[in-house]
This record gives sequence, structure tokens and C-alpha cells, in this order.
Amino acid sequence: MSYQINQVEWGVQEHLISQIRERVFVCELHMPKDAEFDERDLTALHFLAFHSNGEAIATARLCKDGLVGRIAVLPAHRSRGVYQKMLATIISQAQQAGLDSICVNCILQEVERFKRQGFSPCGSVFMESGIARQTLQC
Repeated sequence: MSYQINQVEWGVQEHLISQIRERVFVCELHMPKDAEFDERDLTALHFLAFHSNGEAIATARLCKDGLVGRIAVLPAHRSRGVYQKMLATIISQAQQAGLDSICVNCILQEVERFKRQGFSPCGSVFMESGIARQTLQC
């Protein structure tokens, strides 16, 4: 199974990005829909992963301040390395953009995954939309 990750424009691919994020964050993680979408979507760099059959299967964003977020992979594709490739693409793009560092506010279950990618925890655990999170920086 193959897939490709593309940098996309919010204004052009908002519908596909929104579908994936709603399914993962709103339906699965029960985050409030109004907390999932914000003004940062308008200025962030967005990424979509497409399966070889053309289906959009994952999304993420990189904000101008280096905050990586909204990494969402559809359930059927979670064990296929899509998440790791998406994160590697974002890190590469951040380096190309000249960002000195990037950070992510991840759910606690994902801390070890980010540590393996070179991120280090910074700050205390905090709550966002009822979910415990940790900021990590790379």
C-alpha cells in the first residue's frame, strides 16, 4: 500500500482536512467541534496524505510559530507508518522554512512517539478540551 503526502492550501482542501479532523478529533476523541477549528487554520501550512487510490487518509498542520498540530490519521491507516511519515514531512518543511524549533501539544499517550522523533517535554501537563496534553519541543 502506498501513499503520498502533499502540502495543500486550506482554502482549496478545507473540506477534506475538515472531514478527517472531525472523524478523528470530534467523533473519536470527543473534542468540541468549535475547539477543533480555529483562526490558525487560515495561516498554517497544511498537509494531506493520499492513498494510492486517491482517498485522503491523514492531515496535519504547521503554524507559523512552529506549533505542529491536528495530526489525524484515519483508523484503517494507523499501523502503516503514515503518522511517522507525516511528522517527518512536517519537520523537513519546518527546517526549510527556517524555523529554529518546532513544538507539539500532544495527548499523553503520544509522548513517547514524539520523544523517539527527537522531541523533549517542556512545561507541565495541561488540559485542553478535557484531554491531558504535554508540550514537546524539537
